[in-house]
Amino acid sequence: MIPGFEKLIEQRINDAKQKGAFDNLSGFGKPLKFEENGNVPEDLRLAYKILKNADCIPPELEVRKEIKQTEELLETIEDAHETYRILKRLNFLIMKLNTMRKGSVEFDVPQKYKPRLAEAISVKK
Repeated sequence: MIPGFEKLIEQRINDAKQKGAFDNLSGFGKPLKFEENGNVPEDLRLAYKILKNADCIPPELEVRKEIKQTEELLETIEDAHETYRILKRLNFLIMKLNTMRKGSVEFDVPQKYKPRLAEAISVKK
């Protein structure tokens, strides 16, 4: 690809995202059905179906799932020390996810360490 062209593409996608161009797309929030819509080449469909049935997901999605579970756990914690430990784990997972991505830094997931820790400590004293 032409140098600098990727940055231009990412910027245009980011601008469209901020304007809400992707908010009301058909199928938003629904899982993709690869075997039904024909987007997957015929020789790979069986392999995709086997992986899907075995609940195998890409590593990036596994980390996203673990981040979501950690955030839900964080909401239920009462102890400030435990909250601190869980926040450290959450930030580690977010850093891990960000290093797995090959795109622009603009699309990285922000860490939630300082604001949530300060809020948790001030509320749970």
